[in-house]
Amino acid sequence: MSGGRPFLSTACGLGAILLWSTTFAIARSLSEQVGPVTAGAAVYLIGGLLCAFRLFAAGNPLARLRSLPRSVVFGCGSLFVFYPVAIYLAVGLARDRAQLLEIALVNYLWPALTILFSLPILKQRASFWLIPGSALSLTGVLFVMTPKAQLSWDSFCQHLQTNPAPYTLALAAAVAWGLYSNLARRWSNPESGGAVEFFIPATGLALLALRLLVRESGNWTPRALGEAAVLAGITAISYVLWEVAMRKGNLLLVVASSYFTPLLSTLVSVLYLKVSPGPRLWIGSFLLVLGSLLSWRSVSERTTAAPETTPKPSSR
Repeated sequence: MSGGRPFLSTACGLGAILLWSTTFAIARSLSEQVGPVTAGAAVYLIGGLLCAFRLFAAGNPLARLRSLPRSVVFGCGSLFVFYPVAIYLAVGLARDRAQLLEIALVNYLWPALTILFSLPILKQRASFWLIPGSALSLTGVLFVMTPKAQLSWDSFCQHLQTNPAPYTLALAAAVAWGLYSNLARRWSNPESGGAVEFFIPATGLALLALRLLVRESGNWTPRALGEAAVLAGITAISYVLWEVAMRKGNLLLVVASSYFTPLLSTLVSVLYLKVSPGPRLWIGSFLLVLGSLLSWRSVSERTTAAPETTPKPSSR
């Protein structure tokens, strides 16, 4: 392998992180115009078409699908499909754009949850730093969700009760992605290739079926069409870039960089949606990033001699 190939593969992973950091902002803007379920269905159906073209270009997609373990197809596939469905519903249920930033931060608990789930699922061993890392991640979320109030369980519950559905969905999505990241690692067969290109169109069909059951009003303006196309491209391209980085790039650098996604996502949302967040949101984002990095480091320190057992979480 040439000296430039690992660098380019690592750059692919960093590019995927940057692309994923834009999803919450664009998804909210699109959902405001056409409805959250309609938005999700359009994005994943278009992304699914792109994946289908790539699968047929590679040749014999049915043989590749049959080579995948059933646990991956049905177990990981169900978790993968659930994640965007929950996220788009949470994005749509946010009462305003400011609350969207809080919901996004709840979703970004998934890196810390990935590490926690890796202990029983992948039999990882963690150092003492997992405890303060997990505590910092939770504190960051609690800090953001107790605005203009003293940090306490009562103030957190009071804020949560104002609109509990999107927070619950965002947390459920974080749990689902944490499980997916570990189970995909445990159940996958390296010789069978990845399954994401099958999961994306399946997600589009699931959201389309849900759209037929719910009523949404919206207007497909040129901006909405453009945002749907951009998000679909981000969805398909970022997964391909991430897969390249996981196979050929600097794994430790890319995974460590992925934990800065909450800060990047907040920054993009502030600029794109023209939201003015308070200092608590930035402090909470920083605590979440720091906690996730400590949690990741608590496991990676003990697995440097056996990197093949390190989970490869997909940054979102």
